[in-house]
Amino acid sequence: MKLTDEIARRRTFAIVSHPDAGKTTLTEKFLLFGGAINVAGAVKSNKIRKTATSDFMEIEKQRGISVATSVMGFDYGEKKINILDTPGHQDFAEDTFRTLTAADSVIIVIDAAKGVEAQTRRLMEVCRMRKTPVMVFVNKMDRPSRDPFDLLDEIEEELKIQVHPLSWPVGTVNDFRGVYNRYESVFRSFSGHTKQTIGEITEHSDLQNEEFKSYIAPHAEKLEEELELIEGVYAELDMEEYMQGKVAPLFFGSALNNFGVKDILDCFIQTAPSPGPVLTEEREVLPDEQKFSGFVFKIHANMDPKHRDRLAFIKVVSGQFERNKAYSHVRTGRQLKFSSPTSFMAEKKSVIEIAYPGDIVGVHDTGNFKIGDGVTEGEKLHFQGMPSFSPEMFRYVENADPMKFKQLAKGLEQLMDEGVAQLFVSLANGRKIIGTVGALQFDVIQYRLEHEYAAKCRYEPITMFKACWIESDNKVKLKDFRLRKYQQLCTDKEGREVYMAESPYALDMARGKFPEITFHFNSEF
Repeated sequence: MKLTDEIARRRTFAIVSHPDAGKTTLTEKFLLFGGAINVAGAVKSNKIRKTATSDFMEIEKQRGISVATSVMGFDYGEKKINILDTPGHQDFAEDTFRTLTAADSVIIVIDAAKGVEAQTRRLMEVCRMRKTPVMVFVNKMDRPSRDPFDLLDEIEEELKIQVHPLSWPVGTVNDFRGVYNRYESVFRSFSGHTKQTIGEITEHSDLQNEEFKSYIAPHAEKLEEELELIEGVYAELDMEEYMQGKVAPLFFGSALNNFGVKDILDCFIQTAPSPGPVLTEEREVLPDEQKFSGFVFKIHANMDPKHRDRLAFIKVVSGQFERNKAYSHVRTGRQLKFSSPTSFMAEKKSVIEIAYPGDIVGVHDTGNFKIGDGVTEGEKLHFQGMPSFSPEMFRYVENADPMKFKQLAKGLEQLMDEGVAQLFVSLANGRKIIGTVGALQFDVIQYRLEHEYAAKCRYEPITMFKACWIESDNKVKLKDFRLRKYQQLCTDKEGREVYMAESPYALDMARGKFPEITFHFNSEF
């Protein structure tokens, strides 16, 4: 198959949402309908013992939340689908933001009872900034939920995007019958003894059919009225506007009970974009270029705790990636060969010979890669948009077991490379400080250090407001700043100077007294 054909059949997308909206459950059902798994797991359930495929880390299984992005690739019909299931919790937002740089489109999951929540708004802002095409899935329609029309209004107002309902719910809560697919003009309902399999599908394409009317009674008349109203309010879906991220096709359903899952999946593979051009500092890179290029958007240590392996996730941008071929690591200039590049189904990996634009390739990493690194056939390309943001919570980290000093040092180094948090070293006393965007990250780091590296750490409180990367062309003023603020200066993992402001007042005073110094709130400057 030609390179252009391989590009055209690929769909690489991220599933994002506020915590508990049902994003991982929807991912699980996509895998089920795509034939990638035979039995769907659950994020948290007393009856279903199989955990979700994408929640493969032990802490994810215990807590019932996603704490790291999972990559899952499978074939659906003639299309190759790559799903990036992201953490919803705001404490892991940085992982999600970086993942969006590798996604060509996004599905936003919204809880039908809660509507648009804070984290959903932030994620939509990132999509808008990158002009990423968005689809919306309103989940949990089988539970007490808001009126569908009210939800449409709220989504448009809160997410600042036009929506276009391509499916419509029939009934609510205990009387929820199924979903009418306006895109294909068909009603589907699922029934089965278990929520872990697809079960039996009931389909009707004729709304005037008496059998159908009796099946959805007493909702037949209401459905007809609501569909007429939608036809009058919403014009035909403009695909060009969807591609530009101006309008979002919207689907209703219940991921847990399979309602609406096939509808959004079928529509998605037909309408969502295949891999497109990517902007670098040097130029725009087109996917159908003959030479390979790609970038590292994620690093994960210990995907398989038995082997202590560390993997770098590379998004293929152009050309084709080949096993055992020498590629240039742009930042260091080194030539690297990858003998066992892998494709993913969460933590399950299989060695591949070749990968095309849109694919996510895992390569074994001995510490060469950092997030944002470019890999090419020789051209120096620097990919944009993957900064580390200024942390908002800080703690001193101390070794709780003197016999495990090396294990702790290695564990901290590898976990910080993943981008889950940032490590700073105080110039004044040499103590290590961990900075995160949320408190839950500290628990995850502590847990993973103990269970993956056999190292124990303890935290000590520190009064800190903000970490700011500093730079200045005025060497005299910079030297003066270093002398005056020596107690508050640290270095980050790359050896760059960071000013740790103790309070908003201290930061304002420093900026006022030293106007020649630039204070950066992310590491990409």
